[in-house]
Amino acid sequence: MTAGGGSHNNRAMTPASVRQAVNDGIIALATPSEQRLPVVLASPHSGRVYPPSFLQQARLTGLDLRRSEDCFIDEIFRPAAEMGAPMVLALFPRAFVDANREPLELDPAMFVDALPPRANVRSPRVAAGLGTIPRVVAQGQEIYRGRLRVADAMARIRDCYQPYHTALRHLVDQTLQRFGYCLLIDCHSMPSGGAAVGSRSGAMMSDVDFVLGDNYGGSCASQVTEVATAWLRAAGYRVTRNAPYAGGFTTRHYGKPHAGVHALQVEINRSLYMNEARLIRNRRLPGLAAEMAKLVSNLGAIDPDQLRLPHAAE
Repeated sequence: MTAGGGSHNNRAMTPASVRQAVNDGIIALATPSEQRLPVVLASPHSGRVYPPSFLQQARLTGLDLRRSEDCFIDEIFRPAAEMGAPMVLALFPRAFVDANREPLELDPAMFVDALPPRANVRSPRVAAGLGTIPRVVAQGQEIYRGRLRVADAMARIRDCYQPYHTALRHLVDQTLQRFGYCLLIDCHSMPSGGAAVGSRSGAMMSDVDFVLGDNYGGSCASQVTEVATAWLRAAGYRVTRNAPYAGGFTTRHYGKPHAGVHALQVEINRSLYMNEARLIRNRRLPGLAAEMAKLVSNLGAIDPDQLRLPHAAE
Protein backbone atom coordinates (compact mmCIF):
# COMPACT_ATOMS: atom_id res chain seq x y z
CA MET A 1 0.00 0.00 0.00
CA THR A 2 1.21 3.49 -0.79
CA ALA A 3 0.05 7.01 0.00
CA GLY A 4 0.32 8.00 -3.63
CA GLY A 5 -2.16 5.71 -5.32
CA GLY A 6 -1.21 2.03 -5.08
CA SER A 7 -0.59 0.15 -8.33
CA HIS A 8 0.27 1.72 -11.66
CA ASN A 9 -3.22 0.96 -12.95
CA ASN A 10 -4.82 2.68 -9.96
CA ARG A 11 -2.65 5.76 -10.52
CA ALA A 12 -3.56 5.84 -14.18
CA MET A 13 -7.28 5.85 -13.36
CA THR A 14 -7.00 8.54 -10.68
CA PRO A 15 -8.18 11.97 -11.91
CA ALA A 16 -5.36 14.35 -12.80
CA SER A 17 -6.51 16.95 -10.25
CA VAL A 18 -6.30 14.33 -7.51
CA ARG A 19 -2.81 13.22 -8.57
CA GLN A 20 -1.73 16.85 -8.51
CA ALA A 21 -3.20 17.37 -5.01
CA VAL A 22 -1.34 14.28 -3.80
CA ASN A 23 1.90 15.54 -5.32
CA ASP A 24 1.34 18.95 -3.73
CA GLY A 25 0.78 17.46 -0.25
CA ILE A 26 -2.85 18.60 -0.07
CA ILE A 27 -4.35 15.12 0.33
CA ALA A 28 -3.06 11.58 0.64
CA LEU A 29 -4.45 8.35 -0.75
CA ALA A 30 -3.81 5.11 1.10
CA THR A 31 -4.67 2.61 -1.60
CA PRO A 32 -3.97 -1.13 -1.48
CA SER A 33 -2.47 -2.91 -4.47
CA GLU A 34 -5.78 -4.77 -4.60
CA GLN A 35 -9.04 -3.55 -3.09
CA ARG A 36 -10.36 -6.56 -1.18
CA LEU A 37 -13.17 -4.90 0.77
CA PRO A 38 -16.21 -2.96 -0.55
CA VAL A 39 -15.26 -0.19 1.88
CA VAL A 40 -13.91 3.35 1.45
CA LEU A 41 -12.43 5.23 4.40
CA ALA A 42 -12.38 9.02 4.67
CA SER A 43 -10.57 11.25 7.17
CA PRO A 44 -11.43 14.91 6.52
CA HIS A 45 -10.29 16.35 9.86
CA SER A 46 -6.96 14.71 10.77
CA GLY A 47 -4.77 17.01 8.64
CA ARG A 48 -2.01 18.90 10.39
CA VAL A 49 -0.12 20.78 7.65
CA TYR A 50 -0.64 24.46 8.51
CA PRO A 51 0.22 26.93 5.70
CA PRO A 52 2.50 29.74 6.96
CA SER A 53 0.20 32.38 5.47
CA PHE A 54 -2.70 30.96 7.50
CA LEU A 55 -0.67 31.02 10.71
CA GLN A 56 0.13 34.68 10.06
CA GLN A 57 -3.59 35.47 9.74
CA ALA A 58 -4.46 33.61 12.94
CA ARG A 59 -4.57 35.16 16.38
CA LEU A 60 -4.29 31.75 18.07
CA THR A 61 -1.28 29.61 18.93
CA GLY A 62 -0.54 26.50 16.94
CA LEU A 63 -1.69 24.33 19.84
CA ASP A 64 -5.03 26.12 20.05
CA LEU A 65 -5.57 25.71 16.31
CA ARG A 66 -4.75 22.01 16.56
CA ARG A 67 -7.56 21.41 19.06
CA SER A 68 -9.96 21.34 16.10
CA GLU A 69 -8.14 18.36 14.60
CA ASP A 70 -9.37 14.78 14.78
CA CYS A 71 -5.89 13.97 16.01
CA PHE A 72 -4.38 10.66 14.87
CA ILE A 73 -7.59 9.34 13.30
CA ASP A 74 -5.59 8.76 10.11
CA GLU A 75 -3.23 6.50 12.06
CA ILE A 76 -6.07 4.67 13.79
CA PHE A 77 -7.74 3.69 10.52
CA ARG A 78 -4.61 3.10 8.45
CA PRO A 79 -4.40 -0.63 9.40
CA ALA A 80 -7.93 -1.00 8.03
CA ALA A 81 -6.75 0.57 4.79
CA GLU A 82 -3.87 -1.91 4.69
CA MET A 83 -6.41 -4.75 4.78
CA GLY A 84 -7.77 -3.70 1.39
CA ALA A 85 -10.00 -0.64 1.89
CA PRO A 86 -8.79 2.55 0.14
CA MET A 87 -8.63 5.72 2.19
CA VAL A 88 -8.53 9.43 1.41
CA LEU A 89 -6.97 11.78 3.95
CA ALA A 90 -7.04 15.56 4.08
CA LEU A 91 -3.57 16.80 4.96
CA PHE A 92 -4.80 20.39 5.31
CA PRO A 93 -6.22 21.22 8.76
CA ARG A 94 -9.89 21.58 9.56
CA ALA A 95 -9.30 25.10 10.90
CA PHE A 96 -8.08 26.12 7.43
CA VAL A 97 -10.91 24.57 5.40
CA ASP A 98 -13.47 21.98 6.53
CA ALA A 99 -14.04 19.22 3.99
CA ASN A 100 -17.05 17.92 5.93
CA ARG A 101 -19.22 20.90 5.00
CA GLU A 102 -21.10 22.00 1.92
CA PRO A 103 -18.76 23.62 -0.61
CA LEU A 104 -19.89 27.16 0.26
CA GLU A 105 -21.15 27.28 3.85
CA LEU A 106 -19.64 30.70 4.55
CA ASP A 107 -20.16 33.45 7.11
CA PRO A 108 -20.43 36.87 5.39
CA ALA A 109 -19.22 38.63 8.56
CA MET A 110 -15.79 37.02 8.06
CA PHE A 111 -15.12 38.79 4.76
CA VAL A 112 -14.40 42.32 3.59
CA ASP A 113 -16.19 41.75 0.27
CA ALA A 114 -19.39 40.08 -0.88
CA LEU A 115 -19.84 36.33 -1.07
CA PRO A 116 -21.16 34.69 -4.25
CA PRO A 117 -24.99 34.50 -4.35
CA ARG A 118 -24.93 30.68 -4.19
CA ALA A 119 -23.21 30.67 -0.77
CA ASN A 120 -25.17 29.12 2.09
CA VAL A 121 -24.91 31.82 4.76
CA ARG A 122 -27.72 30.61 7.04
CA SER A 123 -26.83 27.06 7.99
CA PRO A 124 -26.58 26.11 11.69
CA ARG A 125 -22.89 25.37 11.13
CA VAL A 126 -22.24 28.88 9.82
CA ALA A 127 -24.13 30.31 12.79
CA ALA A 128 -21.86 28.32 15.12
CA GLY A 129 -18.75 29.63 13.37
CA LEU A 130 -17.98 26.22 11.88
CA GLY A 131 -18.60 26.67 8.17
CA THR A 132 -16.43 25.59 5.26
CA ILE A 133 -13.97 28.29 6.29
CA PRO A 134 -14.31 28.12 10.10
CA ARG A 135 -14.46 31.31 12.16
CA VAL A 136 -13.71 29.57 15.47
CA VAL A 137 -11.93 26.49 16.74
CA ALA A 138 -13.61 23.83 18.81
CA GLN A 139 -13.58 25.84 22.04
CA GLY A 140 -15.28 28.81 20.40
CA GLN A 141 -12.07 30.86 20.15
CA GLU A 142 -11.93 33.25 17.19
CA ILE A 143 -9.30 32.17 14.68
CA TYR A 144 -8.51 35.36 12.77
CA ARG A 145 -7.01 38.74 13.60
CA GLY A 146 -9.13 40.45 10.95
CA ARG A 147 -11.50 39.81 8.09
CA LEU A 148 -10.58 37.79 4.99
CA ARG A 149 -11.05 38.32 1.28
CA VAL A 150 -13.52 36.10 -0.54
CA ALA A 151 -10.82 35.25 -3.09
CA ASP A 152 -8.82 33.66 -0.26
CA ALA A 153 -11.75 31.44 0.70
CA MET A 154 -12.43 30.45 -2.91
CA ALA A 155 -8.77 29.55 -3.41
CA ARG A 156 -8.84 27.26 -0.36
CA ILE A 157 -12.01 25.59 -1.59
CA ARG A 158 -10.57 25.15 -5.10
CA ASP A 159 -7.15 23.91 -3.99
CA CYS A 160 -8.07 21.78 -0.94
CA TYR A 161 -11.78 21.05 -0.63
CA GLN A 162 -12.48 20.19 -4.26
CA PRO A 163 -9.54 17.75 -4.76
CA TYR A 164 -10.48 15.97 -1.53
CA HIS A 165 -14.04 15.39 -2.71
CA THR A 166 -12.96 14.53 -6.24
CA ALA A 167 -10.75 11.82 -4.72
CA LEU A 168 -13.50 10.58 -2.42
CA ARG A 169 -16.06 10.44 -5.24
CA HIS A 170 -13.55 8.57 -7.40
CA LEU A 171 -12.97 5.93 -4.70
CA VAL A 172 -16.71 5.54 -4.06
CA ASP A 173 -17.51 5.17 -7.76
CA GLN A 174 -14.63 2.74 -8.27
CA THR A 175 -15.85 0.61 -5.37
CA LEU A 176 -19.44 0.72 -6.58
CA GLN A 177 -18.33 -0.49 -10.01
CA ARG A 178 -16.14 -3.27 -8.59
CA PHE A 179 -18.48 -4.67 -5.93
CA GLY A 180 -21.95 -3.43 -6.88
CA TYR A 181 -22.15 -1.37 -3.69
CA CYS A 182 -19.94 0.77 -1.46
CA LEU A 183 -19.71 1.20 2.30
CA LEU A 184 -18.22 4.61 3.10
CA ILE A 185 -16.91 5.10 6.63
CA ASP A 186 -16.33 8.74 7.59
CA CYS A 187 -13.74 8.68 10.36
CA HIS A 188 -13.80 11.23 13.20
CA SER A 189 -12.99 11.81 16.85
CA MET A 190 -14.83 13.67 19.58
CA PRO A 191 -13.76 15.41 22.80
CA SER A 192 -14.51 13.57 26.01
CA GLY A 193 -15.92 16.58 27.89
CA GLY A 194 -19.45 17.92 27.88
CA ALA A 195 -22.92 16.46 27.74
CA ALA A 196 -24.12 14.04 25.09
CA VAL A 197 -26.60 16.49 23.58
CA GLY A 198 -29.73 14.76 22.41
CA SER A 199 -29.09 11.63 24.43
CA ARG A 200 -32.31 10.52 26.12
CA SER A 201 -30.31 9.08 28.98
CA GLY A 202 -28.62 12.43 29.68
CA ALA A 203 -25.23 10.74 29.43
CA MET A 204 -22.00 12.72 29.43
CA MET A 205 -19.61 12.31 26.52
CA SER A 206 -17.13 10.80 28.97
CA ASP A 207 -19.62 7.92 29.27
CA VAL A 208 -19.61 7.25 25.51
CA ASP A 209 -16.80 5.62 23.56
CA PHE A 210 -18.31 5.68 20.06
CA VAL A 211 -21.09 7.60 18.36
CA LEU A 212 -22.33 6.08 15.12
CA GLY A 213 -24.07 8.51 12.79
CA ASP A 214 -26.29 7.27 9.96
CA ASN A 215 -28.44 10.39 9.51
CA TYR A 216 -31.18 8.71 11.55
CA GLY A 217 -31.25 5.71 9.23
CA GLY A 218 -31.14 7.76 6.04
CA SER A 219 -27.53 7.28 4.94
CA CYS A 220 -27.07 3.51 5.12
CA ALA A 221 -28.92 0.24 5.40
CA SER A 222 -29.86 -0.61 8.98
CA GLN A 223 -27.62 -3.70 8.85
CA VAL A 224 -24.53 -1.50 8.65
CA THR A 225 -25.23 0.42 11.83
CA GLU A 226 -26.46 -2.72 13.60
CA VAL A 227 -23.33 -4.71 12.75
CA ALA A 228 -21.07 -1.84 13.85
CA THR A 229 -23.00 -1.35 17.10
CA ALA A 230 -23.03 -5.05 17.94
CA TRP A 231 -19.33 -5.53 17.20
CA LEU A 232 -18.24 -2.52 19.22
CA ARG A 233 -20.39 -3.45 22.20
CA ALA A 234 -19.10 -7.02 22.09
CA ALA A 235 -15.58 -5.55 22.21
CA GLY A 236 -16.54 -3.74 25.43
CA TYR A 237 -17.19 -0.24 24.09
CA ARG A 238 -20.08 2.06 25.02
CA VAL A 239 -21.95 3.06 21.87
CA THR A 240 -24.70 5.52 21.03
CA ARG A 241 -26.34 6.33 17.70
CA ASN A 242 -26.90 9.76 16.15
CA ALA A 243 -26.58 11.69 19.42
CA PRO A 244 -25.00 14.14 19.39
CA TYR A 245 -23.48 13.37 15.97
CA ALA A 246 -25.86 12.12 13.29
CA GLY A 247 -23.41 12.72 10.46
CA GLY A 248 -22.11 15.70 8.53
CA PHE A 249 -22.00 16.70 4.88
CA THR A 250 -20.10 13.57 3.82
CA THR A 251 -22.66 11.22 5.37
CA ARG A 252 -25.63 13.12 3.96
CA HIS A 253 -24.16 13.82 0.53
CA TYR A 254 -22.70 10.42 -0.30
CA GLY A 255 -25.00 8.14 1.69
CA LYS A 256 -27.63 6.98 -0.80
CA PRO A 257 -28.64 3.41 0.06
CA HIS A 258 -31.09 3.31 -2.87
CA ALA A 259 -28.07 3.88 -5.15
CA GLY A 260 -25.90 1.28 -3.41
CA VAL A 261 -23.79 3.72 -1.37
CA HIS A 262 -24.01 3.32 2.42
CA ALA A 263 -22.32 6.00 4.55
CA LEU A 264 -21.66 5.69 8.28
CA GLN A 265 -19.93 8.31 10.43
CA VAL A 266 -17.79 6.91 13.25
CA GLU A 267 -16.86 9.23 16.14
CA ILE A 268 -14.26 7.94 18.62
CA ASN A 269 -13.83 9.41 22.09
CA ARG A 270 -10.35 10.94 22.15
CA SER A 271 -9.72 9.85 25.72
CA LEU A 272 -9.48 6.27 24.42
CA TYR A 273 -6.22 6.92 22.61
CA MET A 274 -4.68 10.31 23.46
CA ASN A 275 -3.93 12.97 26.04
CA GLU A 276 -6.42 15.65 25.01
CA ALA A 277 -4.65 18.50 26.80
CA ARG A 278 -1.21 17.83 25.31
CA LEU A 279 -2.39 16.34 21.99
CA ILE A 280 -0.15 13.29 22.24
CA ARG A 281 -0.87 9.60 21.70
CA ASN A 282 -1.26 7.25 24.63
CA ARG A 283 -0.24 3.58 24.78
CA ARG A 284 -3.72 2.39 23.84
CA LEU A 285 -3.67 3.81 20.32
CA PRO A 286 -2.09 0.77 18.58
CA GLY A 287 -4.62 -1.60 20.15
CA LEU A 288 -7.51 0.64 19.13
CA ALA A 289 -6.14 0.78 15.58
CA ALA A 290 -6.05 -3.02 15.44
CA GLU A 291 -9.65 -3.19 16.64
CA MET A 292 -10.79 -0.65 14.04
CA ALA A 293 -9.27 -2.89 11.37
CA LYS A 294 -11.40 -5.75 12.73
CA LEU A 295 -14.49 -3.54 12.75
CA VAL A 296 -13.94 -2.58 9.11
CA SER A 297 -13.37 -6.22 8.20
CA ASN A 298 -16.67 -7.19 9.84
CA LEU A 299 -18.52 -4.41 8.05
CA GLY A 300 -16.96 -5.52 4.78
CA ALA A 301 -18.27 -9.04 5.41
CA ILE A 302 -21.95 -8.03 5.57
CA ASP A 303 -24.02 -10.12 3.14
CA PRO A 304 -23.62 -8.27 -0.18
CA ASP A 305 -27.21 -9.04 -1.18
CA GLN A 306 -28.37 -6.76 1.65
CA LEU A 307 -26.39 -3.80 0.33
CA ARG A 308 -26.09 -4.15 -3.44
CA LEU A 309 -28.37 -2.58 -5.96
CA PRO A 310 -31.06 -5.07 -7.00
CA HIS A 311 -29.71 -5.46 -10.54
CA ALA A 312 -26.14 -5.93 -9.22
CA ALA A 313 -27.20 -8.88 -7.07
CA GLU A 314 -28.54 -10.84 -10.03
